[in-house]
Amino acid sequence: MFKRITLFLATNLAVLVLLSIVMAVFGIDPATNAGLLVFAALFGFGGALVSLLMSKWTAKRFTGAQVITQPRSEVERWLVETVRRQAQAAGIGMPEVAIYDAPEINAFATGANRNNALVAVSTGLLRSMDRDEAEAVLGHEVAHVANGDMVTMALLQGVLNTFVIVLARVVARAVSNFMDRDMGSMAYFAVVVVLDLVFGLFASMIAMWFSRQREFRADAGGAALAGRHKMIAALERLAQNQGANTLPRQIAAFGISGGLGHGLRRLLMSHPPLEERIAALRNAPPEQLREGVLA
Repeated sequence: MFKRITLFLATNLAVLVLLSIVMAVFGIDPATNAGLLVFAALFGFGGALVSLLMSKWTAKRFTGAQVITQPRSEVERWLVETVRRQAQAAGIGMPEVAIYDAPEINAFATGANRNNALVAVSTGLLRSMDRDEAEAVLGHEVAHVANGDMVTMALLQGVLNTFVIVLARVVARAVSNFMDRDMGSMAYFAVVVVLDLVFGLFASMIAMWFSRQREFRADAGGAALAGRHKMIAALERLAQNQGANTLPRQIAAFGISGGLGHGLRRLLMSHPPLEERIAALRNAPPEQLREGVLA
């Protein structure tokens, strides 16, 4: 946990320092409207793009995933060959294939480029799923890569971050204008902090809504690559073992298994409930399954 927090703070500090230097070099003043927009765009997209570019390294570091460079067992050979076959069918470059040690059934895909991605499965998945179910899970993750979901999520997060930064400061500036100079300065910073949190919460809801739609599409892609019955069986197996999820927050949205949530908490879930995913897959017409993977 300490390493995770340290890396997160160091990354954000590095982005902030870099943006401050860039703005100073180009004479951009964040106190002006134009400066605020530039600052918000740089900072909003900066963190998202840095996270995207570092996603493979971060995933390997946080999960301890070991990339299969030379298969040492029949299971590893099957994993590599299955991903290779699915990647060719989806029209993408061969991803790195890795295994990470975790008790729950899970897998994830990440990477800044659909032709240079990472697909990883947990040891819990290899112990608990049969080959058909595991094949469907791999297809789900390959579909994420083929659809460019990691890039799309990063761009969406950058746009949302930019809006949060701009709106919070515009509203705070309007509030502070109704007060004297000393009180106005204090009110400005207080309102910025509060609105960053409030608007940030709404931005997270939008990002998580998009993430849930993405999961339905990846399920369809997994069904197209491995077979509808295999994908449904894999989701049913997940439903029997749902709950635990040891994936770090930075890549949890790209795992096949999400958390549990009800009421308002559901708005912040990255994955739809498994019963909804199973029902959607059962009712999906064949053409929708084919559209689940962009080739």
